[in-house]
Amino acid sequence: MSLLEFFKVLCLGVVEGVTEWLPISSTGHLILLDTLLHLDVSEEFWNMFMVVIQLGAILSVVYLYFDKLNLFSRRKTYSEKRATAVLWAKVIVACVPAGVLGILFDDWMDEHLRGYSVVAWALIIYGIFFILMEKYNNHRKREFRIQELSEISYMLAFGIGCFQVLSLVPGTSRSGATILGAMLLGVNRRDAAEFSFFLAIPVMFGASFLKLLKFGLSFTTNELLILLTGMLVSFVVAVLAIKFLMAYIKEHDFQVFGWYRIVLGIIVLIAGFMGLITAA
Repeated sequence: MSLLEFFKVLCLGVVEGVTEWLPISSTGHLILLDTLLHLDVSEEFWNMFMVVIQLGAILSVVYLYFDKLNLFSRRKTYSEKRATAVLWAKVIVACVPAGVLGILFDDWMDEHLRGYSVVAWALIIYGIFFILMEKYNNHRKREFRIQELSEISYMLAFGIGCFQVLSLVPGTSRSGATILGAMLLGVNRRDAAEFSFFLAIPVMFGASFLKLLKFGLSFTTNELLILLTGMLVSFVVAVLAIKFLMAYIKEHDFQVFGWYRIVLGIIVLIAGFMGLITAA
């Protein structure tokens, strides 16, 4: 891998690590960055890379929340292990809608929903939703009825999972869809964000596995270096991004991310109209 290609992968990893957990769509950012810093790889590898690079960001959740998610920790009492098992069961229930539809429509979505306009409008529309929801919450001084992760029922978890289906459309943001859905269903900001993190683990491992199978496991040395470098950088940056987000929402709401999405969506539309973006 040349120094220039290494710099490009470094930038992609940083952008992925930052945007995977903030509700602003990693896909929209990677599309723009690919326009500016196009990797010298095949289209098939790039489509796979955009999904698999997210594994690094997913591992950051495993790292930060390992004790909370570890079912077999010797430091946990029986009741604590049981609570962890229940949490995982709710995560699995929430993953069913997106998992089933993702498997059934993966090829169709790759073919029909990869245009820049789809990404741009998804950024804008959900940005507006975030702003309207938070303005309503602030105006009504809304008290969220769910104040602890343990209070999320299986039915509520499934409902959040249905919102995660929306993230199958590029530009929506998986974390954005699940956080928005969880808050609409009464979950406080902190636990909505954490539950969104946990949902990503099985979903993104599954999505990455499917993309790897479709691409095949016969990588060139250059392709393997690109993939591993991107994942490592996204892991490190994602750890910092998660810590920032959890500290930020203690004192602030999500409106700033809504405005950011709208601005980014408009930029994507303009870039596409000018011919700077030809494909996702």
